[in-house]
Amino acid sequence: MKIVIVTGCAKGLGLEISRMLAASNYKVIGVSRTLTKEYECLQEGYVGQVHFYPFDFGDIENISELVKKITKEHGRVYGLINNAAIGHDGVLATMHESDISSLLKVNVEAPILLTKYVARSMLINKKGRIINVGSIIGSTGFNGLSVYGATKSALGGFTKSLARELGRSQITVNTLAPGYMETNMTEGLLGDKLEKIKRRSCLGRLANVKDAASMVLFLVSDDASGITGSTFTVDAGSTA
Repeated sequence: MKIVIVTGCAKGLGLEISRMLAASNYKVIGVSRTLTKEYECLQEGYVGQVHFYPFDFGDIENISELVKKITKEHGRVYGLINNAAIGHDGVLATMHESDISSLLKVNVEAPILLTKYVARSMLINKKGRIINVGSIIGSTGFNGLSVYGATKSALGGFTKSLARELGRSQITVNTLAPGYMETNMTEGLLGDKLEKIKRRSCLGRLANVKDAASMVLFLVSDDASGITGSTFTVDAGSTA
């Protein structure tokens, strides 16, 4: 059974990715700050197949120890889904420096360090899948999300060069760029703002977590072995 790490696994997109991977017979190693009832139910449905490790990705100094523990307890990792992120919004001129620092640490530095240590298993096995979850904000921009947008754009650049570094070992690296989805990250988008986003979409709706998770499921599969260094936008056509 192939082992896949999913960060930010406990809710939203990460939970749906974990659910789909488990249903497709992958061994899921979920990592998130806190365990939710929904993820706990997933574990109960897939005993011995779905696991959970509590970890705060603001604690970048202990990422290597986390990977050592996972590898020791489960074996070499096949797939890594860098989904965990924080989304402070705010106008740059008034944004607190600590918020800027935490966004850069959790959204950029943490996934890079996690990938550094997880990729070692993949290099030994000469196969693997790495998917960095970005956002359409990284390329389109959005008022009040300049720092968040910068972090997601950084992941896209990380994907491109890392795909070249790891390609000879048959390790693929891709970016998933979801649009606005009906998750806790968009709960603040109510009324006219939400309707405006829906109207811009070709399909007249927001993308949902199943849309985005289905792309992840494809990218970790054998069918996607020839796809690397690419960004896949899943936004119900809002950027078309």
